[in-house]
Amino acid sequence: MRPFQSAVRLHTCLSASLLLALLLGSSACVYRIPIQQGNFLEAKDVDQVTVGMTQAQVRYVLGTPMVVDPFTKDRWDYVYYLKTTRMQTPVQHHFVVYFEQGNVARIERPETPKG
Repeated sequence: MRPFQSAVRLHTCLSASLLLALLLGSSACVYRIPIQQGNFLEAKDVDQVTVGMTQAQVRYVLGTPMVVDPFTKDRWDYVYYLKTTRMQTPVQHHFVVYFEQGNVARIERPETPKG
């Protein structure tokens, strides 16, 4: 075999290997971080919140709320959002606690899309 033919074959082999590596690298092997935000609340914890509890008691059971409206300090919003690459729709939960004079006045569980 001539040196020229050997160099051409080596170049072709390297080019094919590089192309194969690029195709494999650009495939779906990319890791994407799951996006999780907010307060994850378990049903047993949410069920413990009752009318008449103080703000301190609610904070002890559920933790610090995700959103405290600066204009309406008597409303605490607990929001949870989870999105992974394999989910068609994200998981969303929303729980609202209303206070009057520092005690729970009412509780809302607005309907959110189920994930």
